Amino acid sequence: MIAVVQRVSEASVTIEDKIHNKIGRGFLVLLGIRKGDTVTTLKTLAKKVIDLRIFPDENDKMNLSLKDVDGEVLVISQFTLCSDIEKSGNRPSFIFAEEPEKASALYEKFIDELREYYKSDKVFGGVFAAYMKIKLENDGPVTIILERN
Repeated sequence: MIAVVQRVSEASVTIEDKIHNKIGRGFLVLLGIRKGDTVTTLKTLAKKVIDLRIFPDENDKMNLSLKDVDGEVLVISQFTLCSDIEKSGNRPSFIFAEEPEKASALYEKFIDELREYYKSDKVFGGVFAAYMKIKLENDGPVTIILERN
């Protein structure tokens, strides 16, 4: 499982020309689910995302978590994070991405875990396998890549 966590001032996801969800200050999380990922994997990663201390404190040091700043989270499924271009040249292969049915269930469970560990009214998602347009204002910029096997 791989999560690209971007600290944002705001972010939104648009589907079929309508804003599906939007957040203010917080994290935009792009989530790739690999073959073999489990509920245990996603629980560990979800906790790590919420506890990640990448917001500035009063001394402008990255020392505060999402909880500390009462931030929001927008989670977008992104199977392309599981691409492989080592053997296929310049055209990516997605052989490491989980099958859609299982990936969808794990994606939804990841969002549920974030809501359970943090706040249900501060965590939002896109629509699994939908064509989505993402807008964000990266704050910093700060982008962290988390991986769990």
